[in-house]
Amino acid sequence: MPSRVYTCDAAETNALTKLMSYDPYLDKSLSEEKIAEIKKDPEANIIFARQDYNIKDGVSIGLDRNKSYLYLSASDEFLEQADKKLKNTIKSIERADKETEEKVIKLVEGERSSSEEGLGSIFG
Repeated sequence: MPSRVYTCDAAETNALTKLMSYDPYLDKSLSEEKIAEIKKDPEANIIFARQDYNIKDGVSIGLDRNKSYLYLSASDEFLEQADKKLKNTIKSIERADKETEEKVIKLVEGERSSSEEGLGSIFG
């Protein structure tokens, strides 16, 4: 699956985290009527929580300390729609430049590979 990296101001990290983790179909506070409305709304059905994502703060990965970085891996179709929803919801979000994107993708995928190897040695 293709991956993208976005950057946003660190001040908006909480809003980004909330957006990424929210799944309206798991929200017990919503009525059946509201769920029916959501089913008809294409933007509401762009659910990031069901995708592969990771949020990193700039300090922890050796990049801009005033930024957070969103790694998002999903289908091309989802990424097209996601781009619009992200920009409508998080004011400072933008796609990272190619060099930054490659660095963050390599970092996230490297961390996953290391953790998988670690689990393999534990359960080996």
